[in-house]
Amino acid sequence: MASYNFKSITVVPPAKELIDIILSKTQRKTPTIIHKHYQISRIRSFYMRKVKFTESNLNEKLTGILAEFPKIEDIHPFYADLMNILYDKDHYKLALGQINMAKHLIGNVAKDYNRLLKFGDSLYRCKQLKRAALGRMCTIMKRQNSSLLYLEQVRQHLGRLPSIDPNTRTLLLFGFPNVGKSSFVNNITRANVEVQPYAFTTKSLYVGHTDYQYLRWQVIDTPGILDKPLEDRNTIEMQAITALAHLRACVVCVLDISEQCGYSLQQQCDLFNNIKPLFANKPLIVALNKIDTRRPEDLSQQEKDLLEETFKKDANVLVIPMSTLTKEGVSEVQNTACDALLAHRIEQKMAGNKVDNILNRLHVAVPKASQEIRQPHIPEGVLARRAAGYVKPDTIRKLERDLEEELGDDYILDLKKHYDLPNPDDMYDDIPEVWEGHNIADFVDPDIVQKLEELEKEEAMLEEAGVYESEDENLTEEQMEIREKAGLIRKEKAIIRHKHRLNKHRNRTPMSERVIRKKQGVKRARSVSTVSGDIPMEVDSKFQTKKIKPGRDVSGLRDEKQVKAVKVLKKRSQIKMNQFGRAGEADRHIAAKLPKHLFSGKRGAGKTQRR
Repeated sequence: MASYNFKSITVVPPAKELIDIILSKTQRKTPTIIHKHYQISRIRSFYMRKVKFTESNLNEKLTGILAEFPKIEDIHPFYADLMNILYDKDHYKLALGQINMAKHLIGNVAKDYNRLLKFGDSLYRCKQLKRAALGRMCTIMKRQNSSLLYLEQVRQHLGRLPSIDPNTRTLLLFGFPNVGKSSFVNNITRANVEVQPYAFTTKSLYVGHTDYQYLRWQVIDTPGILDKPLEDRNTIEMQAITALAHLRACVVCVLDISEQCGYSLQQQCDLFNNIKPLFANKPLIVALNKIDTRRPEDLSQQEKDLLEETFKKDANVLVIPMSTLTKEGVSEVQNTACDALLAHRIEQKMAGNKVDNILNRLHVAVPKASQEIRQPHIPEGVLARRAAGYVKPDTIRKLERDLEEELGDDYILDLKKHYDLPNPDDMYDDIPEVWEGHNIADFVDPDIVQKLEELEKEEAMLEEAGVYESEDENLTEEQMEIREKAGLIRKEKAIIRHKHRLNKHRNRTPMSERVIRKKQGVKRARSVSTVSGDIPMEVDSKFQTKKIKPGRDVSGLRDEKQVKAVKVLKKRSQIKMNQFGRAGEADRHIAAKLPKHLFSGKRGAGKTQRR
C-alpha cells in the first residue's frame, strides 16, 4: 500500500474564479437588505459581517491549499528529490510561501477595516469601507494568480505519478534505452508498459506488482540512462538516478549482449561502473538479455573478459542470461532477485539493535535426549487375553452400502432385521408393531371388550327412557309459529346491520347547514315494522343516523350573526402578529434570481457597484 496519496489533493482554482466563488458566497450567505434610517450600530454590524465572512472564506480556501500539498521536509527523500527534479523545489516552496503570505495579508486587511467600520458614521461611509476591504482582498488574490496556476499544474502532475511505496519489497530495473527493461516488467507483472523499437519510449517511472512466496512485490521500470556526467543528465534520466539513490530495492541491471539497442557492451559496462556507487549495500542482479539473438557462448574472448572483469570479480553480483522474447530465464531472474532481497532485509534486521531486545524476550526450550530405551506399554488385560489364546476375528461387519454394491438390483432395504425383541419370531409381524422400542400390544387394555358391552347396555337403557328424544316434538302449533316469526325477525335484523356496515365508510355528499339544523330539530322515533303483517318489529335506535355535532369554531354561539362577529374579531387580532412576520435582513432571500455578475457577459464602461 502506498504511503502517499497525491490524487486526493483538491483542485486549485485560478485567482479570478476563486474571487467569483468567494464574493458569490458572501452575497448568498449574508444579509442583503439595509436602509439608511436603521440605527448606526446595526449598519456597522451589517457591513462588518460581510468583511469578516469574506475573510474567513478566503482563509479557509488558502489554508486547505497549504495543508493538502506535501511539504518537502516531511516526505520521503525519494519523493522530495523527485519533486525537485520535476517541479523545481525552490519554485514550489516560493509558490506555497506566497499563498501563505497572501493569507496573512488578507487577515490584516479584514482586521484594519473592521476597526475602521466601528467608527463609520453613515450608511454611505460604511458601504465604501466595505467595498475598499473586499477590493483590497481581491487585489491580493489577483497578484497570486501565477502561483495558483503553478500549483494547479503541480497537482495535476502529482496525481499522475505512480503510487510507489519506498519501504516495501521492490525490484528496480536500470540500463541503457532499448535493452528490454519494459518487456521484462510486462512479463512478470500485469503492467502494460509501452514497448517500441526506438530509444526513450519510457519517459517516467512505471510500477507493476507481482507475487512471490505469498508476498506482494513492486517492480519499477525506469527510463533509460546514458553514460555521461550527472550534471548533464536531463529530467527523464534523473528520475531513474533518484530511484536508484533512495529506494531500498534489489537492483536488476539489464544488459543487451546482442548490441541491438545501439550501444556496445563496452559502453554498457562503463555505465555500470559509473553509477555503481548508487547501489552500494543493495543486492545486485545482472541480466544478460536477448540471448535468443546471441548466446553468451558466442561472445568473443575480449567481451567475455570484459564481463568477467566488470561483474564476476564481486562475489555478491549474480549474472543470469535471459530472453524477454522467448521468456527463457525470466522467472529465474525474478526468483533470484526476490530471494536476494529477502536475505538482504533479514541481514539488515539482524544487524540492528532491535534484534537484541527481541531475543532477550524469547526462550527456546530444547529437551535433552534420554539414554533410557522406553518400551511400549501394553495393558494387562490385553496380555491376559493373549496368554489365553485369544485371536482377534478378521470378520468385519458389512454395512448396508456394502450389501447394496454386492447384490445390485436384488438388494432390498430391511430396517427390522436389527430389532432387539424378546421373541425374534415377532420381528416381522404386522400386528403388534414396534414403536420406539416398545410393543404397542403392551399398552392395550385386556378388559376392553367387556367394557364395550357394558357401555352399549347403558346407551340402550337411555334410549328407552327417552333421554335422546327431540324437544321439537312436544311443541304446540302456536309455539312453532312464534319460533318461525322470531327466525324471520333475526334475519331482518342481520340484513339491516349488514347494510349499515356497507354505508358506514362511503363518501356522503355534504349537507347544507339548513338541512343539518332541520335534521337536528326532528325528533327521532323508534321505527316499527311488521313481518308478515302480524308481529310488530322494533328496530334499535343505534341503527339510526347519528346526530352531527357542530364544529368547534361555532360551538357555543347562538346564531349566524354571532358567528360572523367572532370571525371579524379573529381577523383583527391577527393583523399585529402578521406585521411582525415580514421578511427581515437576516432571512435567506435572493432578490435577483439571476445575479448579474454570474450570468452576464462583458461589462461596458462605467461603474460596477453591483456588490
